Amino acid sequence: MKLLLFSLLSAAAVCSGFAQSIPASTPRLKVSDNHRFLVRADGSPFFYLGDTAWELFHRLTCEEATQYLENRAKLGFNVVQAVAIAELDGHADPNAYGHLPLNDLDPGRPAVTDGPANDYWDHVDFIVDKANSLGITVGFLPTWGRYWHDKIKEGKPLFTRENAATYGEWLGQRYKDKGIIWIVGGDRGLEDDEQKEIIRAMARGLRKGDGGTHLITLHPPGGAGSAQWFHNEEWLDFNMRQNGHSAEFTGHYDQTRVDYERTPTKPVIDGEPLYEDHPVSFNAKQFGHSIAADVRRPLYWDLFGGAAGHTYGNHAVWQMWQPGRGPINNPLMPWTEAINQPGAAQMQHAVHLLESRPYLSRVPDDSLIVETKIPTAMPGAGTRHFAATRDTSGSYAMIYAPVGRPFKVRMDRISGTKITAWWFDPRTGQSKQIGEFPNTGEHEFIHPAPGEALDWVLVLDDASRNFPAPGRKTSGQ
Repeated sequence: MKLLLFSLLSAAAVCSGFAQSIPASTPRLKVSDNHRFLVRADGSPFFYLGDTAWELFHRLTCEEATQYLENRAKLGFNVVQAVAIAELDGHADPNAYGHLPLNDLDPGRPAVTDGPANDYWDHVDFIVDKANSLGITVGFLPTWGRYWHDKIKEGKPLFTRENAATYGEWLGQRYKDKGIIWIVGGDRGLEDDEQKEIIRAMARGLRKGDGGTHLITLHPPGGAGSAQWFHNEEWLDFNMRQNGHSAEFTGHYDQTRVDYERTPTKPVIDGEPLYEDHPVSFNAKQFGHSIAADVRRPLYWDLFGGAAGHTYGNHAVWQMWQPGRGPINNPLMPWTEAINQPGAAQMQHAVHLLESRPYLSRVPDDSLIVETKIPTAMPGAGTRHFAATRDTSGSYAMIYAPVGRPFKVRMDRISGTKITAWWFDPRTGQSKQIGEFPNTGEHEFIHPAPGEALDWVLVLDDASRNFPAPGRKTSGQ
């Protein structure tokens, strides 16, 4: 026992020393002037590319957290979503070093001890600092929703209006100078006024503690969005949806556009779509487990529907599952293997694609796609839905084609007398030029894989703009 205790303390001490020596390199963020996107303090675009690591603070050691974060930084992720009081009994089950987040299950009394690397929050500090040093902003959930929603202690939730405000202010002060986006809520619906007031109190506390330094949003339950409860409230800087773990566009990912169209205008992000390797629609016996193609489709559906970014997830990674831990809904492999699944690496290709064209003027526009006599064929439905986006000035347009079906485009939505056309491969990030076409009427494009369930993106440019190949940026672009 003494040897184990020494080992844990030694590991924590090493982590603490490293955390104190690394500078934060994440940008300060704000909402763009047109209220559609997130930008850095200087106004340059910030593409929110997130990963769900809900149990990161709770289950991983410093070394394991470093392994995870370095992998995600290498794959282009710039946001990691993690929960302070974690879903899987994070209130009562100690972290990797034997520490709990609260004294006597009271959110108004975080369990802190003087000195470095000797309490739960010192470990959270290390992970936040490590993430920031890699250019990753932490999408920081103060708590999972069960702790303000469910009966946890003496037949009541852990959170009240009073301790939510106290806890929020404490967190805000502690992480005021870190690269953070606050994400309140935590996968629960708001069922009564008291629950809404708890969320409002926590948001007020965060704002009071950090002086308004960081953006705030809310992580909702499946099939819902933050706008459902709080769209008109000042503290909600941008909307977050959980379009959920279905593979179908219709009735799920089409809801991103619904939030995009709301007034007042606010950015929207899908903070939890279908995870890679997840039981599709929570019904593996009927639908099996998702693959990379299933997580690419929501990526482009959401983005072309107006989203300001996107969150990826892997079913083993969110829960940091490994042998010896109770699995939730049958993860397929340990998290240390799952971080290398192909869908994770493919997310960055969408970032490179959109950043290779004018970014802050992008709007959704499915009217680019010529509807056929059978609309379920084109623009399609289910997993076969086509989606389109363009620049407001018409300098470019993009059409996401999830399957090998020919389709027609209304060329007059694009400026210029000549159009340069490209196919962009969302699996590799590579593009190939199709040719140059006169900008007249409607033009039919033939998918590179006719009759197959392989996705491609058609990119149409005003030829006079001389844009680089899709996915490649040039200086000044």
